[in-house]
Amino acid sequence: MNVRDPFNIHRRNNLYYNNFQNGAFTAINLLRASATQATQAAEVAAHHLREKAVEAVEVGSQATQAAAAQLREVAVEAVEVGAQALEKGRQAFANEAEDELLPRAAAIIGEKEEGDGENTMSFSVPKNVPSFTNPQRALEDRLWPSSGVTKHRSGLGGMQDRVGGFLNPDRGALPMYKDKPYAYPPSGRPRPIFRRKRVLGLLFIVVIVLLWFNGSLDDHQEKAKTKLNQWGWLRNDGKAKSKADWLKRRERVVEAMELSWDAYERYAWGYDEFHPIAKTGRYMAPKGLGWIIIDSLDTLMLMNLTSRLEHAREWLAKDLTWDQDQDVNTFETTIRMLGGLLSAHYLSTEFPNMAPIADDDPGKPGEDLYLEKAKDLADRLLVAFDSPSGVPYASVNLGQLKGLISHDDMGASSTAETTTLQLEFKYLAKLTGEKLFWDKAEKVMQLVDDNGAKDGLVPIYIYATTGKFRGDNIRLGSRGDSYYEYLIKQYLQTNKKEPVYQEMWREALMGVRKHLITYTEPSQFTIIGERPSGLEGELSPKMDHLVCFMPGSIALAATGGLTEAEARKLPTWTKQDEADMQLARELMQTCWGMYKYMATGLAAEITYFNIGKPPLPESAPHKAPEDFDPSPDAEWRKDFDVHQYDSHNLQRPETVESLFYLWRITGETKYRDWGWEMFKSFMNYTAVEEGGGFTSLSNANVIPPTTRDNMESFWLAETLKYFYLLFSPNDLLPLDKVVINTEAHIFPRFDMGPLFSTGWRRKPRDENGNIVG
Repeated sequence: MNVRDPFNIHRRNNLYYNNFQNGAFTAINLLRASATQATQAAEVAAHHLREKAVEAVEVGSQATQAAAAQLREVAVEAVEVGAQALEKGRQAFANEAEDELLPRAAAIIGEKEEGDGENTMSFSVPKNVPSFTNPQRALEDRLWPSSGVTKHRSGLGGMQDRVGGFLNPDRGALPMYKDKPYAYPPSGRPRPIFRRKRVLGLLFIVVIVLLWFNGSLDDHQEKAKTKLNQWGWLRNDGKAKSKADWLKRRERVVEAMELSWDAYERYAWGYDEFHPIAKTGRYMAPKGLGWIIIDSLDTLMLMNLTSRLEHAREWLAKDLTWDQDQDVNTFETTIRMLGGLLSAHYLSTEFPNMAPIADDDPGKPGEDLYLEKAKDLADRLLVAFDSPSGVPYASVNLGQLKGLISHDDMGASSTAETTTLQLEFKYLAKLTGEKLFWDKAEKVMQLVDDNGAKDGLVPIYIYATTGKFRGDNIRLGSRGDSYYEYLIKQYLQTNKKEPVYQEMWREALMGVRKHLITYTEPSQFTIIGERPSGLEGELSPKMDHLVCFMPGSIALAATGGLTEAEARKLPTWTKQDEADMQLARELMQTCWGMYKYMATGLAAEITYFNIGKPPLPESAPHKAPEDFDPSPDAEWRKDFDVHQYDSHNLQRPETVESLFYLWRITGETKYRDWGWEMFKSFMNYTAVEEGGGFTSLSNANVIPPTTRDNMESFWLAETLKYFYLLFSPNDLLPLDKVVINTEAHIFPRFDMGPLFSTGWRRKPRDENGNIVG
């Protein structure tokens, strides 16, 4: 095999060859010198052009739209000046090559061609000539031209081919420098101006700058900033007038999801917490629990983000294990992890075209990945129910399979937490046929109800050891909220075949009206207060953001998931249902006011209200303003009060959740409009620079807001999902076909079948709701 050695192909002992080499390469050196001069001239022009472009950008960034128009004229003029300078340099070089250099090189070549045969034969083939028959050559023939280096053309192309022909007359169209090593310096030959990389690059920069000023770059090109007023769609947004406009807005939600997920994937993949400003993550267990990954699975599916879903599934299959010596909260792990896996299983089987992945198709190895992981987790969580009473412990150790009593609250569990496991365990029982999951979860509902809470309103703590309530604190905020939510959703989950849960819901809602509803002063907004000292104690005008799940739940209960117009046609529709829909609308208005009150347009974690003494009863006449006057001293602002340490915003979903339900059920566009305004506030004030995603806020009542440097998993699992559904067509996940858990994970409604039934009955009560006997 001949070894290629392009630097030693000339034989030093051949006099004629030396003469030819000296003459020919002298000509080439002259060409190179001229090319260098032309290149330098072009670079000077290009440098001038760059300075012009940079100057134009700096001026434009401070200018108004009128100044932006002037910037475009300056940029175009700069491009024209640079182009003229480069063209003059190219022409000067071409003229010199044509008038002087080419004739000299041709004369040298002519002298060689006129020599006698003996002299011609003395130009012998070098020892190390490349082999043109070697199979390796065919590979290089394809590789080298594809690099683009050999495709340049200039006025010297013909002479190069002729000189190259002497080295190998049979090589055909192969480029002269085919065998040039990769370390060989690139050619200095000039190229036409339209082929110059610098010119094309500068032209591209100028075009991008102009498009940016026009707000045309409103797609996935945009970067997340702390305050994103530069985004074209934020600056130029108008009122949505058509279905297509709402679909465009839905695409903005997808972009926010992509930014959030990609930031997590880039900086904290596999971690359970993500701090987007520090760009770090933290494990909640030695090997991670997939807290963010699993919570986001069904959102990725709904938004058809297939490649990201594939990465998540790969982590589940290869890295996720529940066999870890780690204490976890029973409630949070159930609603987020178990719920997330079950929802992913449902969507991937019922809607295979959502982010389709071949690995989970029927018969494939990963077909039951989500269900298998869910079953393994549920088996470990089941030990929480092994308490003396049957009320689940607050925590479990996943590796040791051990239930753990609460470390706080005198050992009591949260009432909401113990009664917000039922949707998940009942659906798993239906999928697996294992009745134990059903029985354990159902038993808790009986134990809570057997306490005989007055008017259906339960204290927020319950002992796992005895099954009895602790204290008298009544509220629909933290530790109380989702008990009420799961009453009506359990009734709907089994296609309304368990009326006991509807009965409990209706009793509780009447209790809310009687004991917790009042109206603010002076604007008469409807609020749900708290009774921290029991139903006989004073009403506190405190309302957690968490309470804003109630408008949606009330509307869902009144209509069963049908539209309001459809539900009114049913023989079961009552005046009470009509009154409940009015209450849902009033509470929705109040929750929206909690956003309008804040400087950033993002609600505080807790809001207090100004109420009368004594508070007005639910039956009192009232009428709140329909709109919120944006004036800083507007009358309605007197009704709201946010304390300094309650002003944080945790990216919570409850308000947009209720907006979604109210839009689907009433069809009133204002709920979509409010949601869009809310979404823009999140984009403006929670986005993190340098592609960091989005963060919660420590103070949402100042601009710029104080950041908290944490991206909650429910930002991906709930908040963005509800925005997406709010802006989607109504036939995506119809509310009369599905039930959505408290973490926004989606389950189907189903018939219980012969295996399952309601295994308990309520104790009899007197007319005041007190248990008798």
